[in-house]
Amino acid sequence: MAERRHKGIMRRFELPTWVLIVAIYGGWGLLTYFWTALPWPLLLIAGAWLIAWHMSLQHEVLHGHPTKRQALNDAIGFPPLSFWLPYRIYRDSHLAHHNDTRLTDPLDDPESHYLTAEAYARLGAAGRLLRDVYNTFPGRVLIGPAWNIGRFLIAEGRLVASGWTGRRGIWLRHMIGVIAIGAWLVLICEIPLWQYLLLAVYPGYGLAMVRAFAEHRAEEEPEHRTAIVENTPIFGLLFLHNNLHVVHHDRPCLPWYAIPAEYRANRTDVLTQNRGLLYNGYFDVARRYFFARHHHPLHPAYNPLPESGLPTTEAVRTSP
Repeated sequence: MAERRHKGIMRRFELPTWVLIVAIYGGWGLLTYFWTALPWPLLLIAGAWLIAWHMSLQHEVLHGHPTKRQALNDAIGFPPLSFWLPYRIYRDSHLAHHNDTRLTDPLDDPESHYLTAEAYARLGAAGRLLRDVYNTFPGRVLIGPAWNIGRFLIAEGRLVASGWTGRRGIWLRHMIGVIAIGAWLVLICEIPLWQYLLLAVYPGYGLAMVRAFAEHRAEEEPEHRTAIVENTPIFGLLFLHNNLHVVHHDRPCLPWYAIPAEYRANRTDVLTQNRGLLYNGYFDVARRYFFARHHHPLHPAYNPLPESGLPTTEAVRTSP
């Protein structure tokens, strides 16, 4: 009875998420405050972990945690520790991504890594080669941050310049947050910004892309488009168990600490649902796609030449 009451209190007040919030912001504050006294390998490891963990936290709060007041949740996720991504834009685009009937569609899924035929044709030979590298595991982790941040900022610059509804206000509020973070780093902690960007922001985003690399693929049936990555105790904590991604898409409002139990209770059904799209840890993902691309850049629904035999995906199914 006491154990059940304890779990009920934990669930009601989402205590694990509050502990997570304190750990992330407290850890970031301590790391940056003592930055100049720490060796660079430790800065790289801790900085990358905390930036990636903060991105996982932002994902958690936009889905309605840890409170019933979304304005408070949004305030928790707002601080721009990574500088480049406004929380509001991430929140809106990610919620649009949860339209599972349009998953991976380059026109409707903001998080798709596929292209339409027109976009693919515009790449040219060099662009296609770079896109193939981008679709390998090391390519996504090493050059993916530069590729995505650059394209994002260019696209957002065009929207702001065109007066896109609400965009200027979002970026104005974001830049106030960036200035505040920058002032802490430079004026209080005396950290050169290039060090913070090089040792924390860039590798942190690359680490976050480990999770996103193989979590979706283009398939005719929406239920077959999302993967499961098992046996990830360390990365599972870093990604707040979104390695069990089918569960998250089926129940997006389930808190992060409840996802593993939900998966264990329904593992057979989940793997039947996604036709056994299963990986045995992220080292398995890295091994499969270290040299081979995860998928052809062209989305199969936009392939004007289906007789060309272009593969829709090279993801390997394994039996449950």
